Amino acid sequence: MTDLPDLSSKVAVITGASRGLGAGVAEAWGARGIQLALCARSSFAAPAGAYAAQVDVASAAAVAEFAQATVERFGRIDLWLNNAGVLEPVGFVHDLGSEAVRQHLAINALGAFHGTQAFVRHLRQREGEGVLLNVSSGAALSGYAGWGPYCMGKAALDRLTECVQLEEAAHGLLAYAVAPGVIDTAMQATIRGCSPEVFPAVAKFHDLKAREAFNSPGYVAHELLRLAYVRRPTGVVQRLEPEA
Repeated sequence: MTDLPDLSSKVAVITGASRGLGAGVAEAWGARGIQLALCARSSFAAPAGAYAAQVDVASAAAVAEFAQATVERFGRIDLWLNNAGVLEPVGFVHDLGSEAVRQHLAINALGAFHGTQAFVRHLRQREGEGVLLNVSSGAALSGYAGWGPYCMGKAALDRLTECVQLEEAAHGLLAYAVAPGVIDTAMQATIRGCSPEVFPAVAKFHDLKAREAFNSPGYVAHELLRLAYVRRPTGVVQRLEPEA
């Protein structure tokens, strides 16, 4: 995978970096020499040279403080990946409690909003472009029974990304909402553990596991950089192709 420019001068933020896709992207981007600022709700071991912080993305103040600390350490932020997200609660809408849904959206929707806001405010304070990548899902484009909150949050994320691109293009922003395909993370294990009564499409995900039909974090990390610095399509909402 040598079709990328030298990105060793770039500074990237990754939220939800303690495991799964976030950790995989951090490893791959760090190997390319990108300077990393990583955060997650829980404490975690960061790669050497990275700045790591325990941050609840549901808190606007916490995200803003993290962004400021990143700028103080590295001087700027070039690339921001809003990756933090949860799946639960899973269940039919008529069974879900409003507090559980509120907590879900505080992470998946508001958390990405807070990161987006912190990044565009930073861009307005300096010259030059910056790239915002919001991790979306195929669930933003079509509903799944049992995934009401998840589908709602990801659809909101797509629209947020489109809006902020329109608002901030003059300030150097390139924004994409990217559905990375299915990756075999802890979230996938949670999905496969659901009963058909609460998630009728669960058999689809068992079949994906049986065929190991997943995109790898390394592939996704590479394609995100291609999207940000090589391809640069005009459409904001993007879906990655299955890994060959």
